Amino acid sequence: MTRTRPLARLLAVLVLGVLAVTPGTAATAAADTTPPTPPSALRTTWLRCDAVWLMWTRSTDDVGVVAYDVYHDGQHMLTMPGRAAAARLTLVPGVTWGLYVNARDAAGNVSQASDTLELKVPPCQTDTTAPTTPSGVTATAAGTSVTVSWRASTDAVGVAGYDVLRDGTVVGSTAGSVLTFVDSGLQPRVTYSYQVRARDQAGNRSGVSTAVRATTGGSCTNPVCSVTQVATERDLPWGLVELPDGSVLYGRRDAFQVVRLDPATGATSVVGTLPGVAGTDGEGGLLGLEVADDFTTSPWLYVMHTTSTDNRVVRVRYVDGALSGSPQVLVSGIPRNKYHNGGRLRFGPDGMLYVATGDGQNPAWAQDTSNLAGKVLRIAPDGSIPADNPFGNAVWSYGHRNPQGLAFDPQGRLWQQEFGNSVMDETNVVVRGGNYGWPQCEGTTGDCSGAGLVAPRLTLPVASASCSGIAVTGSSLWIACLRGTRLYRATITADGQLTDVRTLLSGTYGRLRTVEPSADGSLWLTTSTRGDKDSTANNSDERILRVRPGG
Repeated sequence: MTRTRPLARLLAVLVLGVLAVTPGTAATAAADTTPPTPPSALRTTWLRCDAVWLMWTRSTDDVGVVAYDVYHDGQHMLTMPGRAAAARLTLVPGVTWGLYVNARDAAGNVSQASDTLELKVPPCQTDTTAPTTPSGVTATAAGTSVTVSWRASTDAVGVAGYDVLRDGTVVGSTAGSVLTFVDSGLQPRVTYSYQVRARDQAGNRSGVSTAVRATTGGSCTNPVCSVTQVATERDLPWGLVELPDGSVLYGRRDAFQVVRLDPATGATSVVGTLPGVAGTDGEGGLLGLEVADDFTTSPWLYVMHTTSTDNRVVRVRYVDGALSGSPQVLVSGIPRNKYHNGGRLRFGPDGMLYVATGDGQNPAWAQDTSNLAGKVLRIAPDGSIPADNPFGNAVWSYGHRNPQGLAFDPQGRLWQQEFGNSVMDETNVVVRGGNYGWPQCEGTTGDCSGAGLVAPRLTLPVASASCSGIAVTGSSLWIACLRGTRLYRATITADGQLTDVRTLLSGTYGRLRTVEPSADGSLWLTTSTRGDKDSTANNSDERILRVRPGG
């Protein structure tokens, strides 16, 4: 009896929500520009390995809340009606999720997100038995890469993945049923020893396999010839730009600081703290950095960052190794939220600055060309609007969910990398006035038949991608992926298609956030492994890497 009464109350809340009529007339809703207050006091009950009830305290709104959207870690789970204060969520056993809720009113205004509730989902059964040790391990060298393969292990519940050890140290991992790992960027003519062990959802690990050896070749014939760790970082290195003198500036996302990195020595020094930056308890903060080609004579550093009210683009002088003077605001009023803030900046060959903005977790904004959310923006270096922009404002393209990668190729095409919700990430070529379909279309799924929609050049499964940064070197497009913990390389054809897509560094360095080109043909690569879903400064353990591409 003590358990059925709370459940009955929950069901009553849900029924009321379904039957509720939102107060206010259509005319009132149309005139409403005030979002609801954030939902609050998230808590859970009846947690199981595959489901849980999530409850919250309802938002308030001057007209009326019509819906609540429930998310985990930026991914939409379900929508509940406006009178609801609870939802039953379907879970994945053995994972940890950050749950939060947004409120929407009749006019489409979306609240800021609730605080995040971390939920550790238990496995479906107590499991203390480790998987069997992998067998049939082989290691085959090609140039300065080694491909390790093995036969599947067995487990009482299920194998979650495998760890690959090189000379006794874990250098990468695979998920699920993936039985191959490519170890790239090794030294030439060196013999390496490899072992593999299996792990299950409960964290049990098998013994390590019998060691096998492989000797690399005398020269690099691989897409990645070497990877060198240049620096470590306790905060999240998000935006990164190489200056004409070869030094590097990068931003500490949650500490709001800009840091200079000496590539020769790995030494770092803080050159300034940007005023007015605020986190979002998610993925906001100090985001993209960029400089123009005339930086030597006009030393402006361009920055996209979150404030307590919006996202904005500013520029600040970088003089004598330090930020100098007050930032100039170039664009303000870009909607912000816990996630989906976009953030990448890139100067084009036309001398204009291109800006990637997220939809602010309000998908409808992505289709509204008068709203700056869910767009690629184009502005002049002083923040003015170019006369040839298609909509008379800063908007260049629209229908984007959460783009975080921008890069131009030698032919002047603008490539863009965009997070999908749960199915497909997109790699797009951005064109003037183009509509990229969100929220009707995710990748090539959904209602993608609308007139004028621009199709992606490449789609990648969210589970093995969730990619943030992109870079172009010659005819190669490089894509840095977070959830997929890998670097993709694709070849750009003369007509702007992508071929020969290869998976590199899979699991070797964890979650990869930013990839940027260097003047010498190498790449800068940053990790985003810890603390990247909160706004707590200095709670990370990240690396800044230099990648030497090969053939």
